[in-house]
Amino acid sequence: MTVESKAGKRLVTPFRFDNVGSFLRPEKLKEARASFAAGNISESELKKVEDESIIDVIQKQKDVGLQAITDGEFRRSWWHLDFMWGLNGVTKEDTEKGYVFHGEETRAETARLTGEISGENHPFIDDFKFIQAYATDGVIARATLPAPAQFFAELQRPENIESTNNIYPDQEELLADIAKAYRTVILDLYNAGCRSVQIDDCTWGICCDTHSSIARQMGANIKDVGESFLLTNNLALQDLPEDLIVTTHVCRGNYNSTWASSGGYDPIADILFAKENVSAFYLEYDTDRAGDFSPLQHVSEDKLVVLGLFSSKTGELEDKEEIKARINEAAKYIDINRLCISPQCGFASTEEGNILTEEQQWNKLRLIKEVTEEVWG
Repeated sequence: MTVESKAGKRLVTPFRFDNVGSFLRPEKLKEARASFAAGNISESELKKVEDESIIDVIQKQKDVGLQAITDGEFRRSWWHLDFMWGLNGVTKEDTEKGYVFHGEETRAETARLTGEISGENHPFIDDFKFIQAYATDGVIARATLPAPAQFFAELQRPENIESTNNIYPDQEELLADIAKAYRTVILDLYNAGCRSVQIDDCTWGICCDTHSSIARQMGANIKDVGESFLLTNNLALQDLPEDLIVTTHVCRGNYNSTWASSGGYDPIADILFAKENVSAFYLEYDTDRAGDFSPLQHVSEDKLVVLGLFSSKTGELEDKEEIKARINEAAKYIDINRLCISPQCGFASTEEGNILTEEQQWNKLRLIKEVTEEVWG
């Protein structure tokens, strides 16, 4: 598979100038979703607004120069739960407490098991077919999914663990069915034309945050927990078509411009960067909460890194020269030709979105493209 042109331009994901996936929901879409939830419009009326909004955001992605387009996750409420709810054997449930971020708490929802897990007839397949119709020469359609390890972690939440253990008393069987369900969905996406899948994963951010309550519970077992996350992901990613590019975004939480975890990649670098069966890592490096670049030396030579040096949490534009200096710093640990750049996360991991305007969102991406051209040509 050819990955670069003779001029050195990348032909497959990740691209030098890239994006993590989600975009701010336009006001008309937010209003339509609220009207549907209130029972004031039909599902077909909501879909019409979704379709129109997605067509618009696809064109804006093309206009700004992105080579990988998504639907902005406009049909989702969450970056992860909607996918989990689409699996067989999983139900949507309300909880007493939401996810805790730095100074904020999310809506209180989760995904809970009601039976054995499988991935047939997942609604995300039709969602992908819609955007695949807008892929053109030089522009591919990308699918974004929560990582298998993220689903595994959701099933281990205190409010879910009883139902998980009742259905899967043997954890090996649980991991095997998660992997099988994911492969079913991924191969269905492939058959629909998908050649770029991005798995989004907050589990590694938890392992990095040695001060978090979850990490304290892990204690000396962080390496063991990391190995279990690695196993979960790699099981799901085995035996996939060679021309399907799978990348992963390592997330530290992204809700209403707040964050959930901090800490350098050191605790998990020799596990994640060396052993996960993906082509590239999208890594958050927008603040010093992510530590320095030295863990990049553990990235195996067949993989690329997309440096998330730009913040999707704020509309303020980064200084070009500072960004270039940071790229050069990272290049001390990994060849600059194995580097790409992007925002650290999506602009709206949930439908609430981060605190910036749509104009600021697109200006941020234009800046990233400018820096890309100045660094790599």
